[in-house]
Amino acid sequence: MQRVTSSSVEVENNIVGEIGPGLLVLLGVARDDDVGDADYLAEKIINLRIFTDDEGKMNRSLVEIGGAMLAVSQFTLFGDTRKGRRPSFIEAAEPVKANALYEHFVARVRSLGVKVETGVFQAMMKVSLTNDGPVTILVDSRKLF
Repeated sequence: MQRVTSSSVEVENNIVGEIGPGLLVLLGVARDDDVGDADYLAEKIINLRIFTDDEGKMNRSLVEIGGAMLAVSQFTLFGDTRKGRRPSFIEAAEPVKANALYEHFVARVRSLGVKVETGVFQAMMKVSLTNDGPVTILVDSRKLF
């Protein structure tokens, strides 16, 4: 996810989603992800304190600033480049499952009171953003650091 001052996504020369201050979330769904992972990510992302307070410290969440989210499905996040010259995407979920969990994630974020704009699942998209900071953070429902 990236903290942005603005972001938009375009499909076939039409803007299909656009936000002002908030978060651009590039969402990858793994083969073994489930509804619990989507719920965890929705709640974690909107409550992470990554926006600045009056003292310039990252101390406020998306919810606290009243920001919006642009959620874009992106299976290429699972590209494994360890072997050969072409990424392998075998860890990415099949499209039907990935779309269902992507839609669930979006619905969950909306149910928590955040405005969400989206891209178009499986479409060729052009994503534009003005990164604020820059602040870019990886959030994974399973990975332990």
